[in-house]
Amino acid sequence: MPVTYSFWASRWLAVLLLLCVLPGTALGQGSFQPEEKAEVELVADRSSYAPGSTLRLSARVEIEDHWHVNSFTPTYDFLIPTQLTLEAPEGSSEIHYVYPAHSLQKFSFTDEPIAVYDGIFHILAELDLPVGWTADRVELLGELQYQACDDSQCLPPVRTPLSLTVDLGVDGATTHADFFALTENGAGTVVATGEGPAAGTTADDPALGIVDRGASGSPSLLWILMLGVIGGLILNAMPCVLPVLSLKVFSLVKSGGLGRSHLVVGALATTGGVLVSFWALALLAILAARTGTAVGWGMQFQQPGFVAFLAVVVVLFSLNMWELFEIPLPQSLAQVAGKPQNDGVLGHFTSGLFATLMATPCSAPFLGTAVGFALAQKALVIFAVFTAIGVGLALPYLLIAAVPGAIKLLPKPGAWMVTFRNIMGFLLAAAAVWLFYVLGAQISLESLAYFQISLLALALAAYLHRRSLHRPTMRTVTALAMIAAAVLGIVVAANAPAAGRGGIMDEGPIAWIPFDEQEAERLSADGRLVFIDFTAAWCLTCKANEKTVLASDVVVEAFERYEVVPMKGDWTNRDNVIGEYLARHGRSAVPFYILYRPGREPHAFGEILTRGGLIDVLAASADGGVVSAGGG
Repeated sequence: MPVTYSFWASRWLAVLLLLCVLPGTALGQGSFQPEEKAEVELVADRSSYAPGSTLRLSARVEIEDHWHVNSFTPTYDFLIPTQLTLEAPEGSSEIHYVYPAHSLQKFSFTDEPIAVYDGIFHILAELDLPVGWTADRVELLGELQYQACDDSQCLPPVRTPLSLTVDLGVDGATTHADFFALTENGAGTVVATGEGPAAGTTADDPALGIVDRGASGSPSLLWILMLGVIGGLILNAMPCVLPVLSLKVFSLVKSGGLGRSHLVVGALATTGGVLVSFWALALLAILAARTGTAVGWGMQFQQPGFVAFLAVVVVLFSLNMWELFEIPLPQSLAQVAGKPQNDGVLGHFTSGLFATLMATPCSAPFLGTAVGFALAQKALVIFAVFTAIGVGLALPYLLIAAVPGAIKLLPKPGAWMVTFRNIMGFLLAAAAVWLFYVLGAQISLESLAYFQISLLALALAAYLHRRSLHRPTMRTVTALAMIAAAVLGIVVAANAPAAGRGGIMDEGPIAWIPFDEQEAERLSADGRLVFIDFTAAWCLTCKANEKTVLASDVVVEAFERYEVVPMKGDWTNRDNVIGEYLARHGRSAVPFYILYRPGREPHAFGEILTRGGLIDVLAASADGGVVSAGGG
């Protein structure tokens, strides 16, 4: 009897899906050479220096005409600062940097002025040399990081390498005096120490333009990592992940019958699949950031082709659960995969990948905060936060690996598992229905019907393939038919005309109007409350909040009582305006809810809304009272 491997084809499709989890522009950037729009020259203030003296340096930066770079203290945290970094020679003091005052300018891509440098400017640095130095010279190395933008685009960030050889011996003559003068407008400087903006230690002094970035109140990395683990764990209870978790437990119960070692290996392999997929997400996020591409949690669901591809995978999973679809695996390959019966190491590993893919359209408490923080940081921090989320998602499997005896709390393997497997097939079919709903908000109804017909053809071909176990020619024909139906459906969805925008705006009893930031600010200035709901058809957390909270009678009545203007930002398909708005508020995912209030800063809500919390915030805002940070 040939060895069969359940889920073989669909699991390998899940592996391929990792290539689609972030915008395709992030791929293939390993050899990309960003275009430079600045000339940088590093000089010292003397011809030579005595041991123990103060070494002053100046980096002269000249930006091409019609281009600018962000200030060292950019207007928004997600903007890449212009930053000089030098390596201090061994034994010398910490380097102190002096940045010029920026100017505030407006551009076509932002409604508010942002802090920038343009033209020619200088960044100063100084350090104390060691007293006992006997060397004749010292070489200083460093780099200038910046991102050049014009009025319509931003280029990928650039790191320009710098070097300077300084002679030692006695204090020499003064040189390059013009490099060390204050900026021409005399507006003051921004002072920092250490490696970058977050390390500033000076006191705030607006009169001098001195800003303490170290006192900005940014959350600690340890706290963010904890939020990531908790958010990842909560994802397991979300409707997009729960069926996968149930299927995995089903598989591990079978492994438990083969012995303790199979159970532990299966749980660890699943954890490995989860972590590897999150590392892939982190890598793609870093590559996308280097190209200036906006990234966010679940953004791959803005591509109809991706949604269609995942729908094909889920349908195949459902057919497998109903025992209508199974592909034989050659005996030699089964042995390589470590497959004793139906689930080997490779099978557990790829199911971990699939769990991550199904998790991305869901948000959970704390998850948005962790991801939003990570995407504004350097590469190592992005990897650390995504790893923490992956650990949280994999915690149930890690628990089984650490305490294998816990599996005994579940019923022993038996006939009940067949029924359980069939029920899980219906849950996966429900996931397919949800994906059809998402596609319905992205593509025309005619195109959606063609896609569903292709899935029907796929299911028929899979059924005939299963029935042709001893007819090789028929199996080949039906296998090719399955591939053709899947490819045709995905191509139809990826190239389909866009759906009308009325659907998601018309949902629920509240009369939503499209998001308009300028209109929200104007209405707020006129004394009105403006509630903005950033949502997407593929976001299950958004839908839960809308059905249980925003559509409830008490909330609708509160909106009417306080004359709240309801706006909705539809992020079902890619929208750069919404993406930039979310990034300015430290978010990278939906749902996101914010309330504009007359005379005060807007109030941002958490990912999970409650009726009481939302109404309390509306009441306090209407009355001018104080709102707690976690309201809503």
